[in-house]
Amino acid sequence: MKQAITEKKKALVLGAGGFIGNHMVQRLKTEGYWVRGVDIKLPEFSESNANEFLVEDLRDASVVKQVLSISVENENTVFDEIYQFAADMGGAEYIFTGDNDADIMHNSSMINLNILQGQKELNSLLNINKTKIFYSSSACVYAEHNQLDPNNPDCSESSAYPANPDSEYGWEKIFSERLYLTYGRNYNIPVRIARYHNVFGPNGTWDGGKEKVPAAMCRKVGLLPKEGGTIEIWGDGKQTRSFLYIDECIEATRRLVASDFTGPVNIGSEEMVTINTLVDIVAKVAHKNVEKNHKLDGPLGVRGRNSNNDLIREKLNWDYSQSLETGIQKTYEWIEKQIKVKITTEV
Repeated sequence: MKQAITEKKKALVLGAGGFIGNHMVQRLKTEGYWVRGVDIKLPEFSESNANEFLVEDLRDASVVKQVLSISVENENTVFDEIYQFAADMGGAEYIFTGDNDADIMHNSSMINLNILQGQKELNSLLNINKTKIFYSSSACVYAEHNQLDPNNPDCSESSAYPANPDSEYGWEKIFSERLYLTYGRNYNIPVRIARYHNVFGPNGTWDGGKEKVPAAMCRKVGLLPKEGGTIEIWGDGKQTRSFLYIDECIEATRRLVASDFTGPVNIGSEEMVTINTLVDIVAKVAHKNVEKNHKLDGPLGVRGRNSNNDLIREKLNWDYSQSLETGIQKTYEWIEKQIKVKITTEV
């Protein structure tokens, strides 16, 4: 039996079975929203708090039309807000080998085309146009030539053009940004776009090849014996990145959606570290002695990347507040528990 929709605001979270989407569902529920979550899979590490969760494939246009539609007191209407996190994505091993490029571009593009066209048609059918659509883009849109110096990368929002991303994942993201902006201009759909910079935290993918760098390093260190040991790192470890804890990402996203600012805007941390330093931080919180074995032919991505938060500070009065070490502590403790569960299950 479906739950009655009584809350004042209604939100649709696409990609709700994933890391950021599941966290967004939790946040919206604490704010009193009625939430429908949709994904091709259920959340892997915790149950969804969504009022309604649909396991569906958003590459199918007919499915998207169904999930966009909602009925309140027997009248068809639209969602107040849509959060679009659904994408074919993963870590460096998935994105930068080139083996998955066609799937990445096709799957993610189809999802976004279906969402925007479906919402446009629904708005026209019901003569309503109030739904804000948030699109989660990525720092992978930034030009490779501006990220060659690991100590001085340029990731200001304007530097995305002329476009020259280092991966097909980045090209798809920049295409989809423009897709959302055109539907905003031509059909007056209010859109909001953020470029996420390496979001991490508990309840995210931590093994299997699609995990991000912080989770991968926590897993590798967590699998070492108590006294420590050696882990493999792709590249020389001098490549730089910044990493944003999930709670801060959700807060910044909610501020963006509540604002009148369209974006695109960076949502990230400016605490730039080398991958070697990241490993040292993980080793510190794990209380293990860790040696690094650098695999120089591993997939790397750009040489340097760091969020530039000038625009988001100006437009939304937001900035990150949590240190990387604090976030790694929380994430490592969670991944350590997952490792123990997996080992126990396999035995």
